[in-house]
Amino acid sequence: MQVIVAAGILVLCLFAADPVTGFVVTRVTPTTFSSRQQTGGVSREIPSQSSRDGRVGGIKGMKQRNNVSQWMAKLSELPVGISPFEKSLSKSIDVQENFRTIAKRALTAAIGDGVALLEVEFPPLIGGDKSKSQFDDFDNVQELDRNKDWTMLFVPPFVASNPKLYGNKQAWLVFPDTKECELARAEWAGARYRDAATFTTIEAATNFGSSSTSGSGKSYDAPWAANFASGMSKLLGQEDAGFLGDKGSLDPLEQPATIQFVIQPGNGGPVEDWINCETIHLANNNNPDTYIPMVIINGALDKVRGGYYASVFFPKLAATVDRFFKKFTSAFYLKPISDKGVYGWLYRVYPEPWQVVLQTVRTKSNDQMYIEDTVVHVSETRPTYAEAVSKLVDAANKGYAK
Repeated sequence: MQVIVAAGILVLCLFAADPVTGFVVTRVTPTTFSSRQQTGGVSREIPSQSSRDGRVGGIKGMKQRNNVSQWMAKLSELPVGISPFEKSLSKSIDVQENFRTIAKRALTAAIGDGVALLEVEFPPLIGGDKSKSQFDDFDNVQELDRNKDWTMLFVPPFVASNPKLYGNKQAWLVFPDTKECELARAEWAGARYRDAATFTTIEAATNFGSSSTSGSGKSYDAPWAANFASGMSKLLGQEDAGFLGDKGSLDPLEQPATIQFVIQPGNGGPVEDWINCETIHLANNNNPDTYIPMVIINGALDKVRGGYYASVFFPKLAATVDRFFKKFTSAFYLKPISDKGVYGWLYRVYPEPWQVVLQTVRTKSNDQMYIEDTVVHVSETRPTYAEAVSKLVDAANKGYAK
């Protein structure tokens, strides 16, 4: 660790060299804390128990602050290997496993605090020998495959952490459609995965909730492709001709879930997926005594909340925004920001506040390149994209990126 004093501010720098490439990541954290505990080489203050209790979407009792030094002890560091400037490092480590570890911790805390609607958002293609950033070419199928694999690896240990609550297949894996469920069954055939959760789809989960006595009364909103496939099956004189996958890959739904993991709904698929997510949630939480968390994994909820789909063309979807999707809490959120000559991340790990982190490529005196992470903004409320860019640009202009 290197300690630097500049402009009256104590700056802690952690240099972690990649043993394979020699690439170095430096964490710059302006701070004024005096009470600290050493954790992994970074000096961090440990929050009191009172500040960790009773959180719902933030840290109890804290006011809005923009002073980074006030927050630093409570912030998780950016995961290693996510910068597009350190691609060799990204390919040599399991970035996604680190994401799963962070997400598990965040979701456990949020669910313990009674949060029912949760989103997990991260770049699914980073890491491994086929690592890709947002600057590389990729398609929706690649994203869907990686999100499916990520969730299949995430759920078994999550369920095992609380078998009384989630065991006996009380956790649901909710796939976008029957084909994706069929593929998951075939590709993850081991008992560890097969027995960890109930395999189902958005359509099956919606129909189950609609038919239950405690349901919301709403029915499944079928996309045109499903309607077309159903019509073709009837023309062939069959109830299900298998155009959209083998329904035999689905588990029977006999009782409500204790938690639902919805994998990439809507994004790259039909907008009806998002509409049906609300129906599923309402059906399972219609009784005020029930509490069934819904976790949406890489569902691109920013598109829904941000007005990407005009209400004049998608009125049903637009109607869900305020009453449903704006109520989601970001448990683990990691999104790259690249604009106006700067690069950084919008980052949040529940119950911590939001971070805007600037990433800068620097060169040491021996010509060795390294990545410097600088937290330039922290707040309880999520900054807009424009605000995040502005904070990154301001920090760069002040010399962090020079």
